[in-house]
Amino acid sequence: MYFIGVDVGTGSARAALVDNAGRILKKSTNVIQTWNPEENFYQQSSEDIWRSCCKVVREVTEGVSSEAIEGIGFDATCSLVVVDNDGLPLSVSKNGEREQNVILWMDHRAKKEADFINRTNHRVLKYVGGKISLEMETPKILWLKNNLPKNSFWKKVGKFFDLPDFLTWKATNSVSRSLCTVVCKWTYCADQAVCGFWDRSYFEEIGLNDLSQNNWSAIGNEIFEPGRPCGNGLTENAAREMGLAVGTPVATSLIDAHAGGLGMIGVGLKNPTEFKHRLVMIGGTSTCHMLLSDQEVFVDGVWGPYYGAMLPGLWLLEGGQSATGKLIDHVINTHPAAKHLNITDGVRAEDCLNELLMKMAKDRGLDAIDRLTEDFHVYPDFHGNRSPVADPTLKGTIVGLTLSVDQENLALIYLATIQALCYGTKHIIGSMEEKSGGSLNVQEILMCGGLSQNLVFLQCQANVTALPVRTSTEDDPVLIGSAMLAAAASSSSKSSAELHPCSSSLRDAIALMASDARTVHPSLDLLEYHKRKYSVYLEMLKHQKMYKYIMSRNP
Repeated sequence: MYFIGVDVGTGSARAALVDNAGRILKKSTNVIQTWNPEENFYQQSSEDIWRSCCKVVREVTEGVSSEAIEGIGFDATCSLVVVDNDGLPLSVSKNGEREQNVILWMDHRAKKEADFINRTNHRVLKYVGGKISLEMETPKILWLKNNLPKNSFWKKVGKFFDLPDFLTWKATNSVSRSLCTVVCKWTYCADQAVCGFWDRSYFEEIGLNDLSQNNWSAIGNEIFEPGRPCGNGLTENAAREMGLAVGTPVATSLIDAHAGGLGMIGVGLKNPTEFKHRLVMIGGTSTCHMLLSDQEVFVDGVWGPYYGAMLPGLWLLEGGQSATGKLIDHVINTHPAAKHLNITDGVRAEDCLNELLMKMAKDRGLDAIDRLTEDFHVYPDFHGNRSPVADPTLKGTIVGLTLSVDQENLALIYLATIQALCYGTKHIIGSMEEKSGGSLNVQEILMCGGLSQNLVFLQCQANVTALPVRTSTEDDPVLIGSAMLAAAASSSSKSSAELHPCSSSLRDAIALMASDARTVHPSLDLLEYHKRKYSVYLEMLKHQKMYKYIMSRNP
C-alpha cells in the first residue's frame, strides 16, 4: 500500500512515493518556470506546473502497480491561478502572455490594493492579524480588476483558484476548495458555531461584489476540510497523464507550509494526539510559523486564528517571514568573497561558511560561534515584515560594516543574518504568548524545510529562544504531510463519512505516519548574550520607524 505526496514549491514540483508508515521510498523533482517582468512582479504558468506534477508522479511510480497506489495528496504555494470560462489559462501579465496565468505568492504588485483594503478596517481583517497582506488573494484579484483591460480580462474570468485547489481541480474536475486555502488566504469565515460563509459586505466594500454572482462560483461555494476526498478521484485524463488508475482517491489539499505543519506536528511524540505548545517552522525561501490551539486567540500581525485550516477542530495561528532562505542566499551571493568559497559537489556555500565560523571562534578563543557577532548586527526584513509588525515597507539594516570584503567578513554577515532571522522568530513567539493571556505557551520548535538542513541555523534558533528544536528523521516532512492527506482521503473513500469522518482519518494518518525526531538543545550559557542581541534587534526596528518618520516630515 502506497501513497503519493505532491508538493509545488516556489521553484519546483516534487513528488514522493510514501508507504503507510510514513517512509519516503522514492522522490522526484522538476523545475518550474517563473517570470519576473519587473520589480515585485512574479508570474508562473499553471500548464507548466501541471505538466511538472504529472512528470514527477510518473517518475516516482515507475515500476509500481497503479493498483497499489491508494491515494494522492497535493500541496502548493498560495499562488493565484486564473482560468477563463472554458477552463483555459487567462493571462495575469500586463503584456497578455497567455501561459502566464499565475501570480506567485511572493508577488508584491498589490500594495496599493492591500493598503486600500486595510483602511476599511472590515471585521474580516481581525482574522489576518488586523491587516491583510498583499501576498493574499483578494488584494491580487482587486489589482487584476483595476489594472487589466475589463473586456479582455475581467469579463473572461471563469474561476480564481488558489494553486492547491487548482491542482485538485485538474486531477478530479471537482471545483471544491480547501478550507485551508480559503480561510487562510481569501477571508472565508469559519468557526465552531457556523458552517462557514463568504462575508458579502467585505467584497462589496472593496469593490469585488461581482464575485458573489452565481453563488460565489468563481471563488468557491463547496468548501472541504483538508484530507477529504475530492470528486470521484482521478479523471480519465489525469490518470493517463500521471500513469495511475482512474478513480484513485485525491485528497482536499493544503498550502505547502501547512502540509509541512501536518507532516511535522506529530514528530517525536509517543502518542501524537496532543499538538499544542509545539511551534512548527517551515523554513525555505520564506518561513511560516504555525501554532495550534483549541481556543480562538487574536494576535496583531499574526495571521489567524484560522479554524480547521490544518487539523479539523483546532484553531491555527500563522506567523511568517517573507524572506529567510532567500535572504541567506542573497547575502552570500552578493558578497565579493562568495566566488572564492571552496564549493564542490555535495558541498554548499553554507557548509563552507559554517566550517569557517568554527575556525574563527576557535582562533579567537570563543566558546561558541554566536559570540563572533558582538559588534555586528542585522535587521532582516529585506522583503518587508510579515509578522508580527505586518509592514511590507520595512527594509533590511546592517550595522558593523568595515572595508573588509574577505571570506571572514562574509561569514560574519552570514551568521548575523541567521541570528537576525532567529530573533524574528523570537519576536513572533513573544507576540503570540503575550496576546494570548497565557493560553499559548511554546515549549518546543519543530522545524522542516531547507533551513532545517543547516545545523548552524538549528543551533542558533535553539540558543536564541532557549527551546529545543526538533527535526524529522525523514528528510521531507512536507511531502509526508501531503501523503498523510492521501491516506486520509483513501480511508474516507472506503468508508462512510459518518463512520470515518475526515478529522479522525487525518489524525489516524498522523499517528501512523509521523516520524521520529532529532533534537538540538539550547546552550543556556548563551542566554544572556542573545538577550542583549535581541534588544539590539528591537532597537533597530524602532530606529527604522523613526528614520521613516523623520524623512516624512515637511521642512
